[in-house]
Amino acid sequence: QVQLVESGGGLVQPGGSLRLSCSCACSTIPFHDYGVEWFRRAPGMQRKSVARLSNAGTVTYADSVKGRFTISRDNTRTMVYLEMNALRPEDTGVYYCNVGAWYWGQGTPVTVSS
Repeated sequence: QVQLVESGGGLVQPGGSLRLSCSCACSTIPFHDYGVEWFRRAPGMQRKSVARLSNAGTVTYADSVKGRFTISRDNTRTMVYLEMNALRPEDTGVYYCNVGAWYWGQGTPVTVSS
């Protein structure tokens, strides 16, 4: 059984930073062989990818977060991270971790507001 738990969300002022973490209980899958991804579901919108890191190290970002967000992973600890800087109100939403395009966490909310 695979379980993902996100943490690190919260309320932050515009221009601030947050670091999201995703812990994967992944003993039944080869975590290092899977791509990992962060999605955001903005209020009233569909869930969309903001950052993806393949098992080979290829990184893809949504245009709206390029230069501000950084995705990383720790295969030893089966963790996924999203460093978010220069946050904007439009970054508000629930952030979800995904592993292998199949497994999902419950999400962690991020609110960017003054």
